[in-house]
Amino acid sequence: MKLRPLTQALLVLFGALGLAQLASAQVTLPSVNLGFKTTNDPNEVVNAIKILGVLTVLTLAPAILILMTSFTRIVIVLSFVRQALGTQQMPPNQLLVGLALFLTLFIMSPALNTINETALQPYLKGTIGQEQAFDAAMAPLRKFMFNQTRDSDLSLFVKMAKVEQPKTRADVPSQVLIPAFIISELKTAFQIGFIIYLPFLVIDMVAASVLMAMGMMMLPPVIISLPFKIMLFVMVDGWTLLVGGLVESFG
Repeated sequence: MKLRPLTQALLVLFGALGLAQLASAQVTLPSVNLGFKTTNDPNEVVNAIKILGVLTVLTLAPAILILMTSFTRIVIVLSFVRQALGTQQMPPNQLLVGLALFLTLFIMSPALNTINETALQPYLKGTIGQEQAFDAAMAPLRKFMFNQTRDSDLSLFVKMAKVEQPKTRADVPSQVLIPAFIISELKTAFQIGFIIYLPFLVIDMVAASVLMAMGMMMLPPVIISLPFKIMLFVMVDGWTLLVGGLVESFG
């Protein structure tokens, strides 16, 4: 007990010596300076605009990923599968989103390669300008969205936008194509989800009928049907069929 004050004093002394040594040593730390200045160099203005453009694209990247790629359909169908199985939070949301993300990269790889070859690399080399790079990057995305968009949905938004009736696909504005594509993706995803729900719904109905016939009214049918639904999904190799069907649904 008598040694405790001495121990505390030694700890304080060693701590002070360590702080003093750190203070005397030269430590390199990163720093960022933000401010405004006047300049007459056009290159500095262009670089500042480029940085602003990159930050804007990074901010809008999640919306671009969700709204202009196959991500929407995939993540909705995967959510339907989990709800149909009745497994609550299994697989977890992070796993479903990660799987949807990598499937999106797999499906969109031809379009992404085209964007890299015709837009990104020429822009980085300075052979094309920003507007040309943007148009070249939008071309494969527009082609993908046109292939997945129903004519009825596209006509609806063309009518609501009150624009001149386009003669070709190139005449359709992107602000009309993107919402039409989203509506078509939602409709397709819900159609696939309905088909997925049917076999699991039959299992739930059979389990409920058996429990009612046995007089076990207080036992939830979900508890009985859940193992059978998981067994059915595993026996038919459900994940392979599901992922294969999703990829093939994009043609």
